Amino acid sequence: MKAHRINFTLNGEKVSLEVEPNDVLLDTLRGRLGIKSPKVGCDRGDCGTCTVLMNGRTVRSCLALAVEADGADLVTLEGAGTRKWTKRLQAKFHEKNAFQCGFCAPGVILSATELLEKNPKASQHDIKEAIAGNLCRCTGYEPIVEAIAETAKGK
Repeated sequence: MKAHRINFTLNGEKVSLEVEPNDVLLDTLRGRLGIKSPKVGCDRGDCGTCTVLMNGRTVRSCLALAVEADGADLVTLEGAGTRKWTKRLQAKFHEKNAFQCGFCAPGVILSATELLEKNPKASQHDIKEAIAGNLCRCTGYEPIVEAIAETAKGK
C-alpha cells in the first residue's frame, strides 16, 4: 500500500506525517505521536475511551482511519484545557469525585465539552444522551451526570 502524507492540527500544533491507508487514528495518536488520553478499550467504538474531538465533534478514534484526520483540527484531553468548558468540567469532576479509576475520564470529559459547547443549558436528559456512548465501570454515572449538570448551571 502507498503511504499518504496527512496534515492536521493536534492540540493547537501543526502535524504532518505519512500514514498507511489502513492506519487507525487511535494507534497513530498513541503510538506515533505520544498522545495517551485516548485509550484502547473495546476497539469497536462501543466504550468511548478512545474519544477525541475532530473539528469540534466527538469521534471514536478506534474507528477512524488516520487519513480521515487530513486537514482536521484534532483535540485530545491533553489539549482541551484551552476550551471554554473543559477546565470547569475537570474541576467539577474532581470536586464531585466523579471518577474512580479515570480510564473513561478523557472520553466523558470530551463528550461533555462537546455538549456544553453546543448546548450550555443542557438538561439531565441531554447530558445522559451525550455521554451514553461512554462506558464507566466504576461510578454508576450519578456523580458524572451531577458534575456535568452543575458545570452547565455554573455552580
